[in-house]
Amino acid sequence: MKILTLVLGICVLTLGLYAGGDEHTYVSQVSAIDTGICKTNKVYIEKDAQLMWQDQAYTDAETGAYKRNHSVEKAGSWNHATNYCASLDYQGHDDWRLPTADELRHVHHKSGQVFNYHRTDDFWTSTATTEDKYYVVYPVDAYQYKRNKRESNYIRCVRCWVPVKKGSLSRIIRDKVNNIAERN
Repeated sequence: MKILTLVLGICVLTLGLYAGGDEHTYVSQVSAIDTGICKTNKVYIEKDAQLMWQDQAYTDAETGAYKRNHSVEKAGSWNHATNYCASLDYQGHDDWRLPTADELRHVHHKSGQVFNYHRTDDFWTSTATTEDKYYVVYPVDAYQYKRNKRESNYIRCVRCWVPVKKGSLSRIIRDKVNNIAERN
């Protein structure tokens, strides 16, 4: 019942967003503000790989943890990194994970810096090597290196991304409501 109420609430909100509002032409013109000045936490969509990347500011505490071999949020040991991504609820998604070495190398092979918030130090991957070590990727050259899983490195989580086609949102919501109704 709670799920049905939640889904119906989402439907009502979605319809309200699509309904729009009045557009008045008598509103005075305002100069455009350069949005590049203020960075905000967001995601980077890598369309060719169908991946969504966490693009969130790194804090001083995380930089300090990296330098002192501690674990805090987006910096820490390999175990901390896997737990951090698995429990991450960011930008409305909770299915984040630690990227593979190939995924992280692929995103750093792109020309220019694709992330607003980046570091020039190693990032953990989920790819195991030998001797209880895991690969990290150095974003400057996109090469992978073996690291002891107790070392502290930076963390950037990823999730699979499937583009939603125009007009399919209402179909998705309708299908979810029907599935919930069938189960009850």
